Amino acid sequence: MSPEQAKAARELLAFYLEAGADALLGEEPINRLAEPEPESRPARPMVRDLRPAPHHEAPRNDVSRNLQRTPPRPEEPAGGGRLEGPAAPAVPEAAIMDARAQARAAASLEELRGILDKFEGCELKRHAKQLVFADGNPQARLMFVGEAPGRDEDLEGLPFVGRSGKLLDLMIKAIGLDRTQVYIANIIPWRPPGNRTPTPQESQICLPFIQRQIELVDPDVLVCLGGPSSQTLLGFTDGIMKTRGRWLAYDTGTRQIRAIPTLHPAYLLRQPLHKRLAWRDFLAIKKALA
Repeated sequence: MSPEQAKAARELLAFYLEAGADALLGEEPINRLAEPEPESRPARPMVRDLRPAPHHEAPRNDVSRNLQRTPPRPEEPAGGGRLEGPAAPAVPEAAIMDARAQARAAASLEELRGILDKFEGCELKRHAKQLVFADGNPQARLMFVGEAPGRDEDLEGLPFVGRSGKLLDLMIKAIGLDRTQVYIANIIPWRPPGNRTPTPQESQICLPFIQRQIELVDPDVLVCLGGPSSQTLLGFTDGIMKTRGRWLAYDTGTRQIRAIPTLHPAYLLRQPLHKRLAWRDFLAIKKALA
């Protein structure tokens, strides 16, 4: 390997580590576009998919079957994953309905956290180190919601404590506030393995809990950090660059909260020139709180 190639490899590894990809999933690369070899049985995959497949899912092609195995039974945790409490519901719809019922039953943030501690309907819980519930002041007028915790958040049990969290602190400070005056949470309270993107199924299972969390905090302004949070909570289908800075009404069922999507701090670390756009959004937030 030439010095230039070695330098490029080190920079690539540094980028992956910064993005949270700190887990090696396989010793050998997998060509997922190659035609499957004719065999009497599917080849053993390098990575297991532990998510239960919905019964209404369309049949997968041969390549997909070669890359996915049946989830382990509850008495056989895979990869050293923890096994606590009852097994997760096999049918995703059942997990979503269970989440809705349990979230509605929470009369306070303390009860909601206790319910999430015992909830077994989301497979992500089995791989995360701990629940990342929230941080800040439950009586705050301003609430931030991101998508999911990263490595640092999983270790500390608090949202936005890594590099992106430090940037968020600076952004909050720029409008005259700090963490004791805001409330911060995520749609998904458990870190996805390797910081991968949560699946739509995982987001839908966790959605009732963040919705109930917003109702209980009852802020005056709700800020959705990044595209996934904006799409999940505000129903956007366009990308964040088209939707950021737009005021909408978030309906809790009892009142409407002013809501605005803005750029995620992790994105701003990669695209610092776009901080000026986020600054405009935060000035609008400051004005709305005045």
